Amino acid sequence: MSQEFYAYQSIARATHEHGVDTMFGLMGDANLFMVDSFVRDYGGRFIPAAHEGSSVLMALAYAHVSGKVGVATVTHGPALTNCMTALTEAARGHMPMVVLAGDTPVDNPRHLQSIDQREVVKATGAGFEQLRTPETVGKDVARAFYRAQVERRPIVLNMPADFMWQGVTHDVQVLDVFTAPGGVAQGEILDNAIGMIASARRPLILAGGGAVGARDQLVQLADRLEAPLATTLKAKGLFNNHPYNIDIFGTLSTPAAYDLIAQSDCIVCFGTALHDFTTDRGKLMKDKRIVQIDVEPAAIGGGLHPDAALVADAGLTAETILYWLNEAEIPSSGFTRDLDIATLTTHPAGAKKTSDGFVNYVHALERLEDELPKDRVLVTDGGRFMTEVWCRLSVPNPQSFVCTVNFGAIGLGLQEAVGAGLAAPDRPVVLFSGDGGFMMGGINEFNTAVRLGLDLIVIVANDSAYGAEHIQFIDRKMDPSLTEFHWPSFAEIAKSLGGEGIEVHSDAELETALVALKNRKGPFLIELRLDPHDVPRMRI
Repeated sequence: MSQEFYAYQSIARATHEHGVDTMFGLMGDANLFMVDSFVRDYGGRFIPAAHEGSSVLMALAYAHVSGKVGVATVTHGPALTNCMTALTEAARGHMPMVVLAGDTPVDNPRHLQSIDQREVVKATGAGFEQLRTPETVGKDVARAFYRAQVERRPIVLNMPADFMWQGVTHDVQVLDVFTAPGGVAQGEILDNAIGMIASARRPLILAGGGAVGARDQLVQLADRLEAPLATTLKAKGLFNNHPYNIDIFGTLSTPAAYDLIAQSDCIVCFGTALHDFTTDRGKLMKDKRIVQIDVEPAAIGGGLHPDAALVADAGLTAETILYWLNEAEIPSSGFTRDLDIATLTTHPAGAKKTSDGFVNYVHALERLEDELPKDRVLVTDGGRFMTEVWCRLSVPNPQSFVCTVNFGAIGLGLQEAVGAGLAAPDRPVVLFSGDGGFMMGGINEFNTAVRLGLDLIVIVANDSAYGAEHIQFIDRKMDPSLTEFHWPSFAEIAKSLGGEGIEVHSDAELETALVALKNRKGPFLIELRLDPHDVPRMRI
């Protein structure tokens, strides 16, 4: 079915035809009419960000929490270069996204904002798709959405500004084909892997972000083996309420869980690339059989060479292993029979003492875990304070946990919290950010959350310093003053931007803030004033 349109209308319609109802962005010369058509002609919702990079981060978190393809739009030149950190974060997080990026007119190579946008995008690890002609709009948009799903990364669709007002015949194009790659493990390597698992006396099942959809199959396999279950940080919350869930595997484990991992003789790894922090730089995998299963070939063998590697779907492979264990009547290991899970999942309590005028960070986290809404979506920015949040704050499931550390950047949390809030409008979003991260990327989008009326709770861990650098100076007995800052009151900033804010300098003030929190009417910020010399060290 064909119909006459301008190219900008055809792009808007094609986006709508792919089931998109929410688009994040910042308008400019090359995309403003497309955005207008998406809203007015197709009933779409447009979320205007204050910075182009924010729109990509909002779409990233929206994709993670909703399970849909995230969509953002920016104009050309500096608008796209402003997105480089966000695109890198999304690419390394394997988020299916489409970024509709304007480009300067093809017939004006001397345009002030002209840049080789393909090379900019390639440097981030995102994919690039060119809008070839006005007449191919439907096909080009469809290919961008298809690639985003199959390649599990952001695809930037490059849209020359001079195409927008050219007349086109709109063709409905939706590639409803192979978008969920998977496979079944088979052959000699599978036999070897099953042999390693069958002979293990202390097996352990480890799940990463690539295995989130295989929870039930992994639980069945673990129960059959009598093996404990653990997750990487990305899959936090996957095995909630299972009696032998030891929570996060690696440098973020409790001391008792770390010792248990060290005692195991076979780790069966599903959907994890086995990052250095997961393996404690290989220490936790020493003298063990490692079986690694991942649908992504590039995830296998990056930092650690497994004894058996299966490029296959996590759930299907777990079912296959379980089938052959049963066929061969392999006895269970008995590894879980004497485990004390309460001990394995309890992190040591922090010291209660702290300097006057400051609140104890670990105590504050423990109280926040008790009092924050349980159905929360938890978002964390980067910073040295964050590892304690990962260890001490619970999440309902992995989809409700957004950690903005794929690229090791700070200042991405508030933007992703906005996207998460729009993906889960009936649930509160809790963001933990540091003072440096909030100054870098939080202030400019806090008002966006206010404008949208989001139920957003922001906890700013304010040690008035760039903490990771501060501790390095301290460790070398050097003056850390260059890392220290006298920021304005973040609580007052929150109020000036239309939200609510409370400063916390003591346990008593923390309790007052927690009471006020229950009566919040919109974005609510709690500023924890911390002693830079007394914040727990990063556990990585």
